Formats: sequence, structure tokens, C-alpha cells
Amino acid sequence: MAQTLRKPEIIAIARREGKVTVDGLVEHFGVAPQTIRRDLTELAESGELARVHGGAILPSTTMNIGYSERREIKQSAKVDIARRCAAEIPNDCSIFLNIGTTTEAVAAELLNHEGLLVVTNNINIALILSGNVGAEVVVTGGNLRRADGGLIGDFAAQTIKQLRFDYAVIGCSALHEDGDILDFDIQEVGISKRIIRQSNQVFLVADSSKFERKAPAKISSLADIDVFFTDRSPTLPFQQFCAATKTRIELCAKR
Repeated sequence: MAQTLRKPEIIAIARREGKVTVDGLVEHFGVAPQTIRRDLTELAESGELARVHGGAILPSTTMNIGYSERREIKQSAKVDIARRCAAEIPNDCSIFLNIGTTTEAVAAELLNHEGLLVVTNNINIALILSGNVGAEVVVTGGNLRRADGGLIGDFAAQTIKQLRFDYAVIGCSALHEDGDILDFDIQEVGISKRIIRQSNQVFLVADSSKFERKAPAKISSLADIDVFFTDRSPTLPFQQFCAATKTRIELCAKR
């Protein structure tokens, strides 16, 4: 395949999977490793990808990837994460689900749970859980972010402040190996902080592409999380931080 045809496909794979590897692209295109390395170098020089060891990722910016594109990143991993997370949520409890494509996947896995009170600031999650006729679904209200169906702002924050949850399931945009949980939207970060304060147990759901990304706003620390559900082992410093803070890492990829 000509380089002009490979490059758009490489970018499409990076958007779908969160990153690309030299080995994976060699197998995909059937070309030599040096050919792929040259492609990645040129894509990095043009700002379309950022090189990392063994491959490349989407470039870090102060803006998040589009919501429809985020839905396509690591879809199977998100399903695995969501199933494991939902398995730890009992019937007859209150739960908050925040904005995110992985929290939407968790919502889909809760359709057969009974006796749930679900509060969310995500219109998409409310629509998903409308299929669970035994669940009471409460939407916070707030300013609608049309790009992803999220509800943010003071009204949403004040609604959350008046409630208490047995469980919260939150997502994020990026994870730093020092334990920081990061996002792009400062208003959304404020909502997530409030959710964590109002919940007895907090579950973080984030696939391994978040290890490779950067975002400017800190939500919280892994020290405030009870269980971190992901699909791949994080770096050793990240694991050591979780061990020190007694945050359980639950690996959810299919064996």
C-alpha cells in the first residue's frame, strides 16, 4: 500500500485504539518495520501523532478527542471493564454515573440489576437505563454540553451536593503515574470532585489508552478511589502508588 494511503489509515487506527504500535502496523500493512517507523516519524513531524516507545499516540492537547471518536477507542476493553465493574455493584443500591463513554458501557451492563436508584449528569446514560424498568433514574439537570450529552455547571453541582450515594462510577481523560486523575473540562472536574465526596465507594473505569494521554485539570488522586478497573497493568510507579494507598487495581481484559 502506498504511503499516502497508509497514513490516513494509521491515524484512523490510532483514533479507534488509542495508540498504534510498530509491530501491529507491520502486521496490518505487511511492510517492513523501518517503513512504519518512517510513516510515524512523518506523522509526528506534521503534528498528527506523537511518538512514544514502540509506536505513536494521538497528540496531547488542551482539547479532548471528539465524543464519537472516543466511543470507538478500545471498545472491547470498555465492555470488559464495564462487565467487571457492574458485577461488583449489588442490587438495591444508589449509584452515580458520570459523563464518559466507559461509564455509558457500565450503564448498559446494569440493565438487569434490580432496585437501583441511578443519578447521572449524562443524558446518554439516562436513556440507556430507561430500558431498566425496575430502576429509578434521576438526571441532575444543569447546562447541556451538546457534544457529549453531559450536564455541567452550578445547578448540576448543587443537585449532587444534596444527595449521598452507595457507589459512584467515574471516568477520566488521562492518568498520570503519580496517581493523578485528569480531565479537560474544569467545570466537569468540579462535578467529579463533588461526586467523589458524596459517595461511600468510588470506582474508576478507564482503559489503558488513558495511561498514554495528558490532560490539564486534576479531578482527584487514586488515593480517593476504592477500585480502579482497567484492561492492562499500569506502570510500576502507578502500581506502587495504588498499593501504598490501598486502591485495588482490577484487570478486566479477557484471558
